[in-house]
Amino acid sequence: MTDIILKVGDLAAAPGERTFGVQEITVAGQPFKLPMFLINGKEAGPTLAVTGGVHAAEYASISAALHLGQNTDPETLRGRLIVVPIVNMAGFPVRSIYVNPMDNVNLNRVFPGDADGEASEQITHWVFNNVMKQGDYFVDLHGGDLIEALVPFTIFYESGNAEVDEKSLELAKVFGIPYLVRSDNVGGTHSAAARAGIPAILTEAGGQGIWPAEDVKLHTDGLNRLMRHLGMLPGPAPEPVECTVLQHFIWLRSGHDGFWYPAVAVGAAVTEGQYLGCIKDYQGRILQEATSPADGRVLFLVSSLAINDGDPLLSVGA
Repeated sequence: MTDIILKVGDLAAAPGERTFGVQEITVAGQPFKLPMFLINGKEAGPTLAVTGGVHAAEYASISAALHLGQNTDPETLRGRLIVVPIVNMAGFPVRSIYVNPMDNVNLNRVFPGDADGEASEQITHWVFNNVMKQGDYFVDLHGGDLIEALVPFTIFYESGNAEVDEKSLELAKVFGIPYLVRSDNVGGTHSAAARAGIPAILTEAGGQGIWPAEDVKLHTDGLNRLMRHLGMLPGPAPEPVECTVLQHFIWLRSGHDGFWYPAVAVGAAVTEGQYLGCIKDYQGRILQEATSPADGRVLFLVSSLAINDGDPLLSVGA
């Protein structure tokens, strides 16, 4: 039996209790509401922090985070669970792609944030310091955005701390998605956590504005596997899944406003120099051709005909 009270902001959960609440903070002089679940197990164990909706239209991840918060039983949980199902609450009702509409900044580029910064930096600062830093482990649930098709994969970051990096890779393997991607995104949730000494992963499943049961299940099954592995849930140790580690996560971006015509499907194996698609203008003239920077696999692919200068086109895991 534990006597630890789980607290985040104004919310608290006693041992054996699940609390749902909406934490209100002030962001850029405006009220900003963060819904969250606190589940405090009766028995002692680690603390796992889980976020979803850092990108507000990645619906499979949000659905999975809601399921986790709504259905985890504090009677059988060992340890503590913090679930923030939608971090980008400004973007969710307006179906924002990529960014927080308060300042048009991608939240997953500015962690761990800045209390004196712009709106997105203030949000990420609060979440990092009040949610993520309480975790012994951290998982951020993602997927393809509203205009992105995606092959499921899990991202981990190498911080240079050998113990943390080994545990992050272990979490990625245990989660059970076969493709693992080594990341160097310094401003991401998972990298900020790892740099703070917290083993962390970012999981990707779903996309294109839908949340099929099989994509939600990839997230929920992975979380269940992870929590059994950590001793937080009863049940046998998860069966190993054969994984492929991709060392490089290479993004191709548009250099023009125009129309995007991909020539490959998401998940396709590609070779270095292979033609992947092109951007055209209104008259059908080619403005830009995309070719593969390496041998690898297309992990996500923008499915929108409309494309803007600077938008991602696709990524290759190599």
